[in-house]
Amino acid sequence: MAFTSIAAKSDSARSVGSFEALSWLFMRASAVLLLVLVLGHFVIMHVVTGVDQVNYSFVAARFATPFWRSYDLLTLLLGLAHGLNGTRIVIDDYVHSRRWRVFWMSGLYGVGLFLTIVGSLVILTFQPQA
Repeated sequence: MAFTSIAAKSDSARSVGSFEALSWLFMRASAVLLLVLVLGHFVIMHVVTGVDQVNYSFVAARFATPFWRSYDLLTLLLGLAHGLNGTRIVIDDYVHSRRWRVFWMSGLYGVGLFLTIVGSLVILTFQPQA
């Protein structure tokens, strides 16, 4: 009997257009896009360019173009959103007390907001020193 109610709850939670269904779809799409972005970053930073050549002037030259700033910002924001959403799902699955869930979700969103702001500021406001 309990199995039936869990299955019914699961089906209703994942109905088309629900937040959980969109969250599920986002996790799949963002994983594929992140795979491409992170592998591209890895190839550029560690294969095409030797590790010994990656220094301040390399990063400054890279951030001189809007493409690389956008690329890195997209990687940052998508990676944070993907990770925060996954952590939100883990909290929903394992924290059963309403008070603890509010506590952990508040902490999660606080840390996520902080990292998003700081990371975006670094990428968007970077000015190379002469």
